[in-house]
Amino acid sequence: MDGKNAVKVKSQHGASYENSSNTITQLATNTNKQEPITFVLVHGAWADASFWDNAAAELRKQGHTVHAPEYAGHGSLYNPAVKHEDIVKSIVDYITSKKLTNIALVGHSFGGTVIQKVAEQVPDRINRLVFFDAFVPLDGQSLSDQLPTELQKVFGQLAQQSGNGTIKLPFAVFRDGFVNTASESIAKSIYNKAKPEPGAPLVQKLDLKKFYSLNIPKSYLFLTSDIVTPQGDKYGFHPAQSSHLGQFRLILGEGDHMTTAFEQPGYLAQKLYEAARK
Repeated sequence: MDGKNAVKVKSQHGASYENSSNTITQLATNTNKQEPITFVLVHGAWADASFWDNAAAELRKQGHTVHAPEYAGHGSLYNPAVKHEDIVKSIVDYITSKKLTNIALVGHSFGGTVIQKVAEQVPDRINRLVFFDAFVPLDGQSLSDQLPTELQKVFGQLAQQSGNGTIKLPFAVFRDGFVNTASESIAKSIYNKAKPEPGAPLVQKLDLKKFYSLNIPKSYLFLTSDIVTPQGDKYGFHPAQSSHLGQFRLILGEGDHMTTAFEQPGYLAQKLYEAARK
């Protein structure tokens, strides 16, 4: 049966519906086809913009436009004395200088705190905020406030011992928390690339009153093997952090905090699309 010969079925209310295998196939094709999105990807702590390289390449293959800007204090801009507002300014300046609009702004981990503050400054340029295993502090809180007290103390001690306020995680801590599903060789490769993280932005209290007044649509992508924070209602990414968003779209996937971006970029790209789509 072709489209011209589709059977018309009249309902008891008088409305006509097409009953055509071709029509159903076309609908399925349209559903599976990804609508182009402009992504701005913001990485987390103990990482730089190259964290997104593989996933960004997969998204571009699907026809999306992808930006993964580096921000102050990280990568080639490494600076132990960076402040949270410097990081936010980097992303805001990038978005405005490129004249980006209708974007899906994605924040991973610490990047969740960054996109909260970026959204306050350029809300009209954002279609949707996507928090990917991300911290979502409440007004007046810091990222550190989202962690168990004992972990806060460990971070504080490491920052003090460094002499410049940075935090270099012991490999055992990084292995179990950030890359727990990776092979040892992959885990060491990711760890060796990570520079000591500037500590000040992690403990900075953030004024988020404006963020919590915004009506931008939000999504939360949670990979269920992510144990950077203890899973559960009190500290876990979902539901503890995600619940701060109020109404949001929840996308679940399998993976840990960092490994998936390196070993399964196609899978991560698909999950990011599901989170960012209209």
